[in-house]
Amino acid sequence: MRFLHTADWQLGMTRHFLDADAQPRYTGARLDAIGRIGELAVRHGCAFVLVCGDVFESNAISPRVVRRALEAMGAAGVPLYLLPGNHDPLDASSIYTSAAFRDACPDTVRVLDGSGPVAVGEGVELVAAPWSSKRPTTDLVAEAIADLPADGTLRVVAGHGMVDALSPDPTDPALVGLPVVEAALRSGRIHYLALGDRHSVTSVGDSGRIWYPGTPEVTDYDETAPGQVLVVDLDRDGGGSVGIGVRAHRVGTWSFTDLRLTVDGPDDVTALDDALSALPAKDRTVVRLALTGTLSLRDKAGLDAVLERHEQVFAAVRLWRRHTELAVYVDGEELGDLGVSGFAEAAAAELADRARATGEDAERARDALSLLYRLAGGAR
Repeated sequence: MRFLHTADWQLGMTRHFLDADAQPRYTGARLDAIGRIGELAVRHGCAFVLVCGDVFESNAISPRVVRRALEAMGAAGVPLYLLPGNHDPLDASSIYTSAAFRDACPDTVRVLDGSGPVAVGEGVELVAAPWSSKRPTTDLVAEAIADLPADGTLRVVAGHGMVDALSPDPTDPALVGLPVVEAALRSGRIHYLALGDRHSVTSVGDSGRIWYPGTPEVTDYDETAPGQVLVVDLDRDGGGSVGIGVRAHRVGTWSFTDLRLTVDGPDDVTALDDALSALPAKDRTVVRLALTGTLSLRDKAGLDAVLERHEQVFAAVRLWRRHTELAVYVDGEELGDLGVSGFAEAAAAELADRARATGEDAERARDALSLLYRLAGGAR
């Protein structure tokens, strides 16, 4: 049997650093990923697509996003099974019981809304562990598999949440217990645990049968190999054991990139300009910059001009304030380059004094001086 394992679509997600131009394109890309997933599943002969939680960003997303998502799912050409997760739990306000979802849900889409096995083929079951609240108080996967017999049925468990072996908080009662799952795998009661919640492709334990597929479109900078889904093969051999094969396939089109650079002069500003220019697919790329160094007022104005130019092309270019430390020194010659007099000259001198200090006020003063320098034609 072959199926496609994915999770954490989080349809309707917004990112605070995307502007009014980029955010709709990012929203559209997450919806478009459904079509690419369907095409991949059909091309590889997958029996179904299993989405292990957080299909939607929340239970409060717009009906428009819900209907567009279901339209794409209906056109995928393969059955889809949706598991509610922590972002879209089966609580009183569940998106899965909303009028928009009920009215638009195609016959090929099924919500795994009950704990336990669901037949998906002859001798094949999905064992679901859906979330009914944002904060479960028990191990939902352990509960779902507790009474399963080793009767020869091929079973894929659909779960969501963090495995205890990966969690920084061992006291969380909702953690998926790795020893319980591995015991069920060894006994032949289950054959694969499909998980969601972790946005990086991750194999857990040594069995090769416990996986997170990551998110099909990147959501943050620290994700490992995002933008992928898993095609899973489970095949019985002549002796009755079940072989496993898992292959990752890229479906994502966006990227979030960190750049850490030292900028101590015009050559470094040029190097940053070149690094940004070399990045592909700029309209689908978000860049977070961690910059350190000391610049003259002239070079700071040049840096600002470079960033402004790239901001107009990229989905977003932003400074990582927590990891950016730029000092700006101002000399008399550069103040003279401003070509101002009277009140403006006095204001520039006051800004220069403030810029020599530290803190947010000094940073604002440096930015103001840089802008004034550029407006006066000092940076060309």
